[in-house]
Amino acid sequence: MFLQGATVFEVAALWITLLVAVLGLVYAYFLKKYVMKQDDGNKEMKEISKAIQDGAETYLRRQLRTVFFVIVILAIALFLTAYVGKPVNWAGSNEEWMLVSIGRMLAFLMGAGFSASIGYFGMRMAVRANVRVAQASKTSLKKAVTIGYRTGTIVGMLTDGLGLLGGAIIFIIYDINAPEVLLGFGFGGTLIALFMRVGGGIFTKAADVGADLVGKLEKGIPEDDPRNAAVIADNVGDNVGDCAGMAADIFESYEVTMVSAMILGLAAFAGNPHHQYVAVVFPLLVRAIGVVSSIVGTYAVRSKTEKEHVMKSIHRGFSISAFISIVGFIVLAFFWVDTQIADGWKFGVATLSGIIMAVVINYLTDYFTSTKHKPVQEIAESTETGSATTILSGLATGMESSVWALFVIVGAMIASALLFPAESPFLIAYGVSLCGIGMLTLTGNTISMDSFGPIVDNANGIGEMTHMEPEARQRLAEMDAVGNTTKAITKGIAIGSAVIAAVSLFMDFIVRASDAGSQLLRVEGGQITGHVVISTPIFFAALLIGGAIPFLFSSMCIRAVGRAASLIVFEVRKQFTTIKGLWEGKAKPDYTTPIDICTRAAQKELIGLGLLGILSPIIIGLIFNEVALGAFLAGTILSAQLLAVFMANAGGAWDNAKKSIEAGNHGGKGSECHRASICGDTVGDPLKDTAGPALNPLVKVINLIAILIVPIVVRYNLGMLKDPVSFSLVIICVVLMIVGLSLAVLASKKPSKIQQISDL
Repeated sequence: MFLQGATVFEVAALWITLLVAVLGLVYAYFLKKYVMKQDDGNKEMKEISKAIQDGAETYLRRQLRTVFFVIVILAIALFLTAYVGKPVNWAGSNEEWMLVSIGRMLAFLMGAGFSASIGYFGMRMAVRANVRVAQASKTSLKKAVTIGYRTGTIVGMLTDGLGLLGGAIIFIIYDINAPEVLLGFGFGGTLIALFMRVGGGIFTKAADVGADLVGKLEKGIPEDDPRNAAVIADNVGDNVGDCAGMAADIFESYEVTMVSAMILGLAAFAGNPHHQYVAVVFPLLVRAIGVVSSIVGTYAVRSKTEKEHVMKSIHRGFSISAFISIVGFIVLAFFWVDTQIADGWKFGVATLSGIIMAVVINYLTDYFTSTKHKPVQEIAESTETGSATTILSGLATGMESSVWALFVIVGAMIASALLFPAESPFLIAYGVSLCGIGMLTLTGNTISMDSFGPIVDNANGIGEMTHMEPEARQRLAEMDAVGNTTKAITKGIAIGSAVIAAVSLFMDFIVRASDAGSQLLRVEGGQITGHVVISTPIFFAALLIGGAIPFLFSSMCIRAVGRAASLIVFEVRKQFTTIKGLWEGKAKPDYTTPIDICTRAAQKELIGLGLLGILSPIIIGLIFNEVALGAFLAGTILSAQLLAVFMANAGGAWDNAKKSIEAGNHGGKGSECHRASICGDTVGDPLKDTAGPALNPLVKVINLIAILIVPIVVRYNLGMLKDPVSFSLVIICVVLMIVGLSLAVLASKKPSKIQQISDL
């Protein structure tokens, strides 16, 4: 049933939203048919593409099997915590809350299933498109760009379509209680994103770093030389790390911002059911407009001539989508929201601030990571004096960039917050959540740009391995360079959206704590009436622990890459030594063993890193209280943002400094400057493609866990319990969780067992 007083327009708009979600999925199917009709090259190209396909699909299937039981256990736990944590102000019956609890569990499974499907099917298309892009480059840059970008759009439209479909269906079924259920949907998507980001990141950078250390530094051979045993694993990693990982990452941001906007919309307009309805439906309609605009804009991405720069056509498509979206939600705000809520036009302006933030972050990321600008040029110049100065220059660039990115995010938050009355904290927070909604309005375009990167990277590798003609190689190299830029830009958007989503979730946390009966974090009539003392040692202890978690998480990720890369180095060295005729090109290496090494290394780390995100907020909440848990969240959000931008931009800058030298600057390939740039790139690889991106889902997993468990924390933290039995049970649970986390951290420190070859 819909809220009493909903207009015919509002009901119709909700159903239109559902139809638009289906339209996005239909468009993805249309693009799939187009891509699969394209020529997939000669026998040699097909063999290489098939090896990449098999490796990528084997890895993802094994990963999904690894996390399957975790998902099942968490689904049951989610139901139990939901049922136990019924809000004190719940107006319905126990039976109705039971249905909400079951709905949250099923929504969690649906969110996890959608996120996994987006990653899996997006990756499947990417590894089938690479060879088609390579083949098209033999005759036309225009056609190759079209195939590559439209394949990326398939992933983008799956993200858009399934995200909007899930949100619309849940709202239609649960109406005013939809945010309670959508928490499960968002958590399912976020958890899978964490696993895909972590696993894919470890896989791809272990292969990449290992291949570069032996191939480029020791042997002096090209990046995609077929004699390098790790070259196929490297290409597989591009897909499982970027295509599958980024798609799942953006999907969960897409869902989390929508969930937070709904919860804050209900809190901001408490006591006015019709205004609540408008505030909840508006984000859904904005997302529907975004799907339509992405369809139009992504279809427009095609080079007008053979000489037009690839990035120009991508920017053109993005601009078209942005224009349609802005006009759409501004019209919606002025001609619908403003007629229902006083100053409703501000909803549109707050949403616009998110798009402006995305554009500014695009240019900021481009400035710090592109070869056209001073930071990367300075890193390239620093290679003249060796590896140490190269690394120092990259570190400085990454650190500076994180500060400017933070200022951009803060500026957008303040701009959206200033639109609303200062005496209404949840309306201000709702404005900030609309900023996040706006930033991810063009999700279809964002994912298209990101997936374009690994697709053309793989195509370039296939071109090099099959010794394609120079003209085709030049086209592929041009697309590959653009792909590196688009990947860097989308990482910036992903980090920015994660921070906005986390800030919005922080306010959701306060709402949920109040609903659970907290006297410290209490909301009455849309006002925060609880009084929190922030000068206590417990508050600062939790704040500091929260700030430390992203560092520990990053350390575990980077250490995992280092261990697996060492295994790859020894394996590639071994094959060059033991396989007769390999160096002369008369024999082929064993590509499957490096793939298996990377797969095993990635799976080994998944559970431990996942436990860090899941258990740490539970431990803090149960030991202390909901205020300490809030401080823990604040510390995590801040350090994760600074650390993620630092690592992403430092790594991207090192990578492009290397490419600048490979283009002929500072002595070109094979020079001492080139060797120094490779050292910088290998240091930056796990930063920009493993630890940095994985912090995005980590911070949202921690925030969502806190929101989901805060009803239990309010009632069962150790400071509240007087009953000895309950106190003892909670102590036992906390000790077990601490032991589990400790074992996970210790496991990440165990050295790999490398069987060294005596004659190396």
